Amino acid sequence: MTTAHSLKVFRAGDRFHTAIDWLDSWHSFSFGEHYHPDRVGYRSLRVINDDVVAPGRGFATHPHASMEIFTYVISGQLEHRDSMGNGRIISAGEFQYMSAGTGVEHSESNPSPEEKVHLLQIWITPSSPGGEPRYADRDTKPLRQKDALTLLASPTGREGSFAIRQHAEIHFGSLSAGSSLQPGAEYRHHYLHLIKGGLSLCGEGLSPGDGAAVDGEFSIKADEDSEFLLFSLN
Repeated sequence: MTTAHSLKVFRAGDRFHTAIDWLDSWHSFSFGEHYHPDRVGYRSLRVINDDVVAPGRGFATHPHASMEIFTYVISGQLEHRDSMGNGRIISAGEFQYMSAGTGVEHSESNPSPEEKVHLLQIWITPSSPGGEPRYADRDTKPLRQKDALTLLASPTGREGSFAIRQHAEIHFGSLSAGSSLQPGAEYRHHYLHLIKGGLSLCGEGLSPGDGAAVDGEFSIKADEDSEFLLFSLN
């Protein structure tokens, strides 16, 4: 195994926590009223919020500008509406992209009267501000490759991925127990967020909700069937 130059693990239980009547949210990095100078993101990755939203509730219409915003639905359904005229319900396994550009307003709510929705909300700062707002979504399930990384977002939109406004890539990772892989060497900086299962990264065990920032080359080994997001960053 190639050894990474540095590794920093962010344990799930050490994340910032927001709990209100309709939202249970765990913040991997500083967010809202939660702030720590050593946890303001990693490279261009600024937010990973692990959200559970109660039935019939959600985030009311609010504005964003100059931010690349992604949502991955882990379970349940999420209804999206925005000022560009987009409106649809995305389900478990779907990945949503919105580039706020010069400015956009949107809402995200749980349309189910009974079932909670569990999602990851992700923000990446763009290479430069502005640009025309844009939206896209995709079901990852038919795209996933076994024991491999599936490219979801990239600067050029290669391999059918979302073309985003930052020199970064987002991969969905799926590994069966005992399998391993090594990310490509094009990017030196990586951040992994484990969605489910158990991984070993440079000798450190990861559990669901854990994150790890890695500089340099490294390999990922699955201790059990696992799913994760991998961010490769400039």
